Amino acid sequence: MSAITLTAAQRKEKRAEAHHLDPVVLIGAEGLTDAVLKETDAALKAHGLIKVRVFSDDRQVREDMLAQLSDRLGAAPIQHIGKLLVLWRPIPPKEKPVDEDRKPGPKVVKVIKYSKRGGQRPEVKKVTILGNQRLTQGGTVKRAKKRIVSRKKRALES
Repeated sequence: MSAITLTAAQRKEKRAEAHHLDPVVLIGAEGLTDAVLKETDAALKAHGLIKVRVFSDDRQVREDMLAQLSDRLGAAPIQHIGKLLVLWRPIPPKEKPVDEDRKPGPKVVKVIKYSKRGGQRPEVKKVTILGNQRLTQGGTVKRAKKRIVSRKKRALES
C-alpha cells in the first residue's frame, strides 16, 4: 500500500482535529512489530485519525517509523512532534450483516375515519403498529395472536 498524500491545508485541518486526541497506540523498545502494525490498523479502521506514542529517543528512528507506518497501512502522515506521530486514513464504510429471520419493526400508519354526517371533515390519526398487532377494517389496533396467560393467572381470573 502507498501512503495517502494530502495538501498542506488538509494536513493543517487534520492537525487541528488531532490536537485534543490522546495516543491510542504505544510503540516500545521492540519497534514496529506485527502486533503494533495490527493494532495501528485496527485503530485507523475504528477512529480514522490517531496519535501514536513512540518510546525512542532517536528522532531519525521515529521519522522512519512514521514513514513505514504510513506506507504499510496506506495512511497519510499528518504530524511528527516530539515522540508523537499522527496518522490519518479514511474510515471504511461498515457493512451490516443481512439477517433473513429478522422482521420489520413498528410501523406508523395513518388512519382516516370518515364521519357519518357528510359535511364534517374526516378524523385523521397516526397509529403505531407493533410486530404482534394488526389494523382492523374499522381502524382499531388488535393483537394478531392471543396473548399467552400463565396457569396461575388463569386460575386467579376464574
